[in-house]
Amino acid sequence: MTTISTDAQAREQILARIREATSDVTEKDPERDVPVDFTYGTGIEMDDVVGTFVEKVIDYKAAVVRVERAGLAAAVAEGLRATGATGSVVVPPGLDQAWVDAAAGLGLEVRVDEPALSNDQLNQTDAVVTAAASAIADTGTIVLTHGPDQGRRAISLVPDRHVCVVLASQVVSDVPESIAAVKPAVVQGSPVTMISGGSATSDIELSRVDGVHGPRKLHVIVVDDA
Repeated sequence: MTTISTDAQAREQILARIREATSDVTEKDPERDVPVDFTYGTGIEMDDVVGTFVEKVIDYKAAVVRVERAGLAAAVAEGLRATGATGSVVVPPGLDQAWVDAAAGLGLEVRVDEPALSNDQLNQTDAVVTAAASAIADTGTIVLTHGPDQGRRAISLVPDRHVCVVLASQVVSDVPESIAAVKPAVVQGSPVTMISGGSATSDIELSRVDGVHGPRKLHVIVVDDA
């Protein structure tokens, strides 16, 4: 004959087993029992932080190129061309003028987001060009704090194509290190947007849909500025 334990009996059995398993633990404070040698924001060891970031971005099916500063403006133009932008591009008001001129040189209508463009205007804009605030090698993530060269959040979410310039010196190893880097902007009240590849999602049948939460295409330019 099988005896079925009540909920209370089952609970007591589980707690008794836990007490037995931890009977040799004399220090009840877990932080003292197993000290963790870790300081938040110091990063993790990597042989090649920038190279790892590039590999992770590629894993997300995004395009990525590495250039020297001298070739940056041309790389911005090539990035817009590669994404398929043919009509217009929105730029934040603080974007480097050389990048703006490169976009105009393609024959694109350059729309400076000042005053702020309407949602309808953004929806009818082919692409956006921004700088970045930080980048995370471990996850292949770009971090925006929406300063003058990154613009408000809407311009990096509505257009279908995003060309983003990341300085090699902005690339850090992991999320805590990046959060520490952008902390001053956050303290001042700036929003934070994290971008890991082009926007995509899938339903229960794993049918992929691009562009649901942001640009369908992400083109990253990594500038070797060391």
